[in-house]
Amino acid sequence: MSDEFAEMGPIDYVVVEFPGTRMTGEGFPLLVDLVDRGLIRILDLIFVRKDKDGSVVGLEIADLTGDGALDLAVFEGSSSGLLGQDDIEEAAAALEPGNAAGILIYENVWAAPFAAALRRGGAQLVASGRIPVPDVVAALDATEPGPPPMM
Repeated sequence: MSDEFAEMGPIDYVVVEFPGTRMTGEGFPLLVDLVDRGLIRILDLIFVRKDKDGSVVGLEIADLTGDGALDLAVFEGSSSGLLGQDDIEEAAAALEPGNAAGILIYENVWAAPFAAALRRGGAQLVASGRIPVPDVVAALDATEPGPPPMM
């Protein structure tokens, strides 16, 4: 492994579906902030729409909301080459026809020193995953004690 890759943090992806092509842009400044603070590094970012017939078309990044304000034009050209057509098709399979999605691949820069130290020590990642927030909330709710018994 080259030194450049040995120092990288974990790489994650997300596919975020938007109803229709309604992208409010509310999350975009927060994504920019994560990058600006050095917490993540965008490797690939594309937007697609799944037409009613099931075909998938790319969307321009510039002004997704049509309001003329900053969207993700700052990430125009963000493409590491990790995200291929087969990945796009797989992500689009999860979409409802008529909806749009953002597909994001990012490095967790905040975790890079920890990950690099583990790799230098010979450790390797053998499993990874995410727990959906609703599942965490349900599990926590299930552990809360019920009301005291009535006498």
